[in-house]
Amino acid sequence: MTVNVPPLKCQGIKTKLVEWIKDHASFENEGRWIEPFMGSGVVGFNMRPNRAIFADVNPHIINFYNAIKQGDITAGIAKEFLEKEGAQLHAKSEDHYYEIRERFNKDGNPLDMLFLNRACFNGVMRFNKKGGFNVPFGHKPERFAKAYITKITNQIKYVTQATSRYDWQFVCADFRKTISSALDNDFIYCDPPYIGRHVDYFNSWSERDEQELYELLKDTPAKLILSTWHSNQYRANPAIDKYAQRFTILTREHFYHVGASEKNRNPMLEAIILNYNPLTPVELELEKQLALFDKPDNKYRYAVHAVK
Repeated sequence: MTVNVPPLKCQGIKTKLVEWIKDHASFENEGRWIEPFMGSGVVGFNMRPNRAIFADVNPHIINFYNAIKQGDITAGIAKEFLEKEGAQLHAKSEDHYYEIRERFNKDGNPLDMLFLNRACFNGVMRFNKKGGFNVPFGHKPERFAKAYITKITNQIKYVTQATSRYDWQFVCADFRKTISSALDNDFIYCDPPYIGRHVDYFNSWSERDEQELYELLKDTPAKLILSTWHSNQYRANPAIDKYAQRFTILTREHFYHVGASEKNRNPMLEAIILNYNPLTPVELELEKQLALFDKPDNKYRYAVHAVK
């Protein structure tokens, strides 16, 4: 499938996992698609639900998408802005980047957020203890070439068209409130922060948060998928053994591309955790057999640990 990439980049974005998640989402589009941890929004944007709640505790993400929904940011407005600021970046390099960063941390303009997100180091979205964006310059003064701006504006155009066609709500809210609002015909997709990784002012995550999340998911009447990491060559995710054994767990390998050196970008075994079994008994047995052989031509290479 062709995956529509959102205009804002986030570390750990699930672009390459969208098809896998979509294939296993038991969502009939009758209720709401609910994301308590919106982040990039890439999964929900490609599900294209009729009704959706995209929630995040980071107000800058929510403000950006509400600005698109309300028409304050359009493809044309973004194009003009990025051409202007991109020319200044080309002329002044990192000095201009840090001027925009300072301006954003003072005023919170969503267009400045877009500029920083695309000009910063590795597309990382990170905020300090005072809530200020603190990612350094990505050292690409020619970042905003014509083709690159066109790519971004096309991504904004996609969101504009979707928000005019569908009932999508973007709200700044804690995951507890968002999950508690789910009904039995809703579908929840969770992509929570990882303990000890990608943690910042808006994205802090503790063992207590992890425990409360799984308790809420255990009790929700809605169907759900939670995406997380299962293991890498060094260690396994302890939360899966602690909290997820009552659920169905599917795994597959995935490479993340956040890091200064390619050699340090190691594979991660990804997991999706479901509160239902998406496979028939025959399909379940087949997936177990495929996981044993791990053939390179398999569409998905993963192990299945199903609820009884």
